[in-house]
Amino acid sequence: MKVSAFLKQHAVLLIAALAALVTAFIVPPDGEYRGYIDLRTLTCLFCVLAVVQAFSNIDLFYILARKLARGFRNTRLAVLALVWITAIGSMFLTNDTALLTFLPLSYFVLHSTGKDKLLALTFVLQNCAANLGGMLTPFGNPQNLYLYSKFSVENGEFFAIMLPPFLLSAILFTALCLLVKPEPLEVPGADARLDMKRGALYGGLFLVALAVVLRLVHFAVGLAVIPAVLFFADRKALKQVDYGLLLTFVAFFIFSGNMARMEAVQALFSGLLQWDALTVSALLSQIISNVPAAILLSRFTDNYAALLQGANIGGAGTLIASLASLITYQQLTRFAPREGGKFLKLFTVVNVAFLVILLAAMKLIF
Repeated sequence: MKVSAFLKQHAVLLIAALAALVTAFIVPPDGEYRGYIDLRTLTCLFCVLAVVQAFSNIDLFYILARKLARGFRNTRLAVLALVWITAIGSMFLTNDTALLTFLPLSYFVLHSTGKDKLLALTFVLQNCAANLGGMLTPFGNPQNLYLYSKFSVENGEFFAIMLPPFLLSAILFTALCLLVKPEPLEVPGADARLDMKRGALYGGLFLVALAVVLRLVHFAVGLAVIPAVLFFADRKALKQVDYGLLLTFVAFFIFSGNMARMEAVQALFSGLLQWDALTVSALLSQIISNVPAAILLSRFTDNYAALLQGANIGGAGTLIASLASLITYQQLTRFAPREGGKFLKLFTVVNVAFLVILLAAMKLIF
């Protein structure tokens, strides 16, 4: 049972490690392997994850989300609030962290008020909001952090690239929220209290992490300051960082680095990306998920605008197109095992529709 639980929890890491191992037999380890690993991306991701975990340990996100959710008195407004909380959270916390933070709150709100029938739909919409809402910031989605860092994209240019697909995505998931019937809703329970001193301290650390991501300070500063402060303030947060995600990135770096050195792969992707980098990156994400797709394709093209849009739009579609989608499915089946089939049907219909609409729209605009 422990082995089974480990395999389920770290399935993506194991697949990434296996892919890296297989390519290592084709391209034996040598001096070029050192150039595969993007230390800046890994440091940025670690800093954000560590500070977000510290915030989570003082219930900051739960408190903020609960206060917002309790301000609405019917199911339509509550679902709208929960989905938008997730979207905004993903912009600053990364999409997977936002889902792990706010999906349990949605279950609490809907289950405790007898609205379990809305669980599958709400989780699907939160998943869309996390994947597509997080595209607006460099640290909203892991592939953004990587591409933003690798190509040294200017902040203004990044937002200009990602604003059109974000706005269309926001219109789509908001419109679906408004289809929910506005039934009366009462959220029970007392509010938790925030530790203001720790909140202020972690707020300062988040500014340091933000400065690292935006290249205002060298990434070594974040790697020195944030772990040192958390070692004394919240050692548990350092232990709870998703090191599996970091190792997954390392494995994908090795996999994509080796693939880029294979002549047949070079010829294939170079030709495809010259034809249509946006569509290729979105469709490849459906098969190997958007993070490894972004890392792999970045080896064959400098068209980072198309890769950014394609990899983010590609987070919609299949269940494996984004790690965040797997997290959503796991959370849904944990809270409501009988809703798994309903979730998969809704997820597929909504996400495929989002993928088609967003791809078509971006092809017309750009």
